[in-house]
Amino acid sequence: MNGTVDQRECFYRLVPELLAQDERIALVLAEIGVGYLEPHLTPDIEPRVINVGIREQAMIGVAGGLALAGLRPIVHTFPPFLIERPFEQVKLDLGHQDVGAVLVSSGGSYGWPQGGETHFGQRDVALLDTLDGWTVHVPGHVEEVEWMLRSAASSEDRVYIRLDGVSNDRSYGNPDGSMAVLQEGDSGTVVSVGPMTDRVLAAAEGRDVTVLHASTIRPFDIHTLRETLTEPDVMLVEPYLAGTSVPQVDRALADVRHRVLGVGVEAGERRRYGTVAEHDHANGLDVEGLAQSMAEFFG
Repeated sequence: MNGTVDQRECFYRLVPELLAQDERIALVLAEIGVGYLEPHLTPDIEPRVINVGIREQAMIGVAGGLALAGLRPIVHTFPPFLIERPFEQVKLDLGHQDVGAVLVSSGGSYGWPQGGETHFGQRDVALLDTLDGWTVHVPGHVEEVEWMLRSAASSEDRVYIRLDGVSNDRSYGNPDGSMAVLQEGDSGTVVSVGPMTDRVLAAAEGRDVTVLHASTIRPFDIHTLRETLTEPDVMLVEPYLAGTSVPQVDRALADVRHRVLGVGVEAGERRRYGTVAEHDHANGLDVEGLAQSMAEFFG
C-alpha cells in the first residue's frame, strides 16, 4: 500500500484477502460499501459478506450474534451509522455480552460534506469513551490502515478503526500503539492524532514544542506523554469533537499542575455544509489556524 491509495480503498482491497485467509471472519454491511466490494468478492468468501440493508441497529445485532457463534465480525459504514444510530446495540450486543468485533468507519467527521448533518461523524470517539474495553485507532496513512486491520482481525477485542478521506504524506504510527516522538522542545507538548500530523508539524515549524503523533488513541499512551513532558502544557489536535481526549491527559497528569487545550471539530449542528477544507478552516484545523492556536496557548 502507498500514500496514493485512499484509506477506504485500502480497506476494500484488504478485507477480501482477510476473508479468504480466515474462515472465522465475516463482513457485515448496511448497504454502504456493497458496490465497492462486489468486484473483489469470490464465491468462496461471498457467503460471509452479509448486507442487512439500511438497518444499522440490525447490523450491530448481527455482528454480536456472529461473535457469540465464534466468528470474528468486521462491520463497516459511515461513523454516525456505525456508532450513533446503533449505540444501544454497540453497548449491549457487543459490550454487555462481552464479545469482540471490528468496527471500521469511513469519512471521518465530514468526509462527505454534501451528505450534511446525517453523515457528519465528529461525535463517534466521544461516544465510545462512555463504554469500556474499546481499542480505538485513527490511522493517518494507508500503511497504518493495513496493520491496524490485520491486527484487529486476528484478535478477539472490541476495536474501532476510524478511516478518513484525509491522510498524511507518510506513516508516523507505531504498531505497538505508542505515540511517536516527531519533534522535541521545551515549551510544551502537542499531541497530534491521525491525519492531523502533517499540518501540526507545519504549524509547529520553528516553535520550541514537542510533537507527538498518536494513531492509537485508546488506550491512551500515558507513558510517552509523561516521559517526554517538559513544560506541563499540552495541546491536543484531534480530527473529531474538540476536547475528546482532554480527560485522558488530565488523568495522565493528575499529580502535575498542568494546562490542556483541545483543538478539533466544534460541537453543534452544521447548517452550512461547504467543503472539507472550509470545515477545517472554520474549526481552526488548517495550518494557519493551528499555528494561531499554538501561538496563543504556548505564548
